Amino acid sequence: MIRPTNPQPWSIVAQNLPEHARNRIHTDDGAREAGFPRALVAGVTTYAYLTHPIAEAWGLGWVSSGGGEVRFRRPVFDGDLVRCVVEPIDGGVAVAAVTDEPEQPRAVFRAVARAEAQAAMRPGELLPVKRIPLDAEWGSDYGARAGDPFDLYVRNGIVHPAVWPALANHVVHTEVARGSWIHTRSIVRHHALAPAGDTAEVRSTVVRRFESHGERAVLDVHIVVNDQVVASLEHEAIVALP
Repeated sequence: MIRPTNPQPWSIVAQNLPEHARNRIHTDDGAREAGFPRALVAGVTTYAYLTHPIAEAWGLGWVSSGGGEVRFRRPVFDGDLVRCVVEPIDGGVAVAAVTDEPEQPRAVFRAVARAEAQAAMRPGELLPVKRIPLDAEWGSDYGARAGDPFDLYVRNGIVHPAVWPALANHVVHTEVARGSWIHTRSIVRHHALAPAGDTAEVRSTVVRRFESHGERAVLDVHIVVNDQVVASLEHEAIVALP
């Protein structure tokens, strides 16, 4: 059962993880090439921060069957103080990432206690299946490596929920993007807990491409562990910057 606890505000200094340098937008040089002042923090790391108040309040019930939609409105930069501001909304809770930059919020996560049921994969450009062990950068300590001491995932030996959009980003990076790219939005649905150390099968389809501040792609992603879909996503990114 999800605990009837109200999520509380929380703050952290944002930091990039070493693996994100594979996308040059997360380095100072690559960010400047794209017109930004310094390295952008990966959207999935901002998402990991935004999930902290939700998972701390709602516990394993949310991790196993909750979810929500995250939208990245503006970049969070490496070294920014990120304040996770909580506001009740109809059907859930909104957590906004607020920094000291002029335009706020930088990202908003609309969390729900219970996600919609798994949807069928829509037709489109079928991408190669990825089989990825759920350890190291894909394991239980994603948040800890990004500076978050919350130990729910490590203590229970389960995968951090930020790994699901991180795996979708891996598909974008290896199969869809051309050069630097930016994660813009995800709808994430949890269907079961996933033990750290197991292997995930990531099935993905590009269901739409369109132009808006660059070329964008929308993917359906199903993540399967032990023959069960543990998470499904609708995932959007700018895959070719203008």
